[in-house]
Amino acid sequence: MRALAIVLPALAGGWNLCCCSAAQAQSLKATVLSIGDGDTIRVHHAGRALTVRLACIDAPETAQSPYGQQARRYLQQRLPIGRQVTLAVKTTDRYGRTVAEVISEININLVLVEDGQAFAYRQYLGGCKAKEYLDAEFRASRRRFGVWQVEGGITRPWDFRKGRSGALIPDGTTPGGRRYSCKEIGSYTREQELLRQGHTYLDSNRDGEACESLRR
Repeated sequence: MRALAIVLPALAGGWNLCCCSAAQAQSLKATVLSIGDGDTIRVHHAGRALTVRLACIDAPETAQSPYGQQARRYLQQRLPIGRQVTLAVKTTDRYGRTVAEVISEININLVLVEDGQAFAYRQYLGGCKAKEYLDAEFRASRRRFGVWQVEGGITRPWDFRKGRSGALIPDGTTPGGRRYSCKEIGSYTREQELLRQGHTYLDSNRDGEACESLRR
C-alpha cells in the first residue's frame, strides 16, 4: 500500500506527522497515568511512560477558557487514572508523542467530538475515518453541545494558536515549539506538568519522571 506522507505546520497542538503507512499501524495496550489537556494523555506501556496526542481531533487550548478546562475535565472522567486502554497508533509527532486513537470500550477521540469537547481536525483526518468524525461534529453542532454553545462554535484551536503566534500559552507550549531545560524552569512540579503536556525530552531516561534532580 502506498505510504501517506503529510507535512504539517509547526503549531503547538499540531502533529507534524512522520511518513506513515498501513503496515506501520499498531495497536498497544496501556494504562492511563494522567491527563494533560483535552487531547493529550500520559499512559504506561511496556515498562515506560508515553505521552499520547489523541489523533483526528483538536480540543480547545487551555487558554480558551472555560472550554479548554472543560475538555480536560471531561477526558479525566472518561479516562480515570488506572484505566486500561487500547491505542490505535497512527504515528509519532515531532515532540515525540504517540499519535493514536484511544479505545476504552468506545473510541474516546470520537466521543470527544460527539459531545462537543473537541473539533474534527480536518487538516489531519487522512489516517482516520473522516466521515465518522465529521458526522459526529455535525451532530454536536446541531445539539449545541460544548464548544457549540456559541453560535457557529468557538474559535477553532488551530486558529487560536495562529492568533497567539510567539506568545506563551499557559499550558506551557508555544506555536514555535519552544524547548525548556531543567535549570531554566527550576521547579520539579512545573517540570512534571510540562512532561504531561508533551515535552517528553525532559524525561531523558523515559521513566515517566522529568528532571529528577530537581526533586526535593
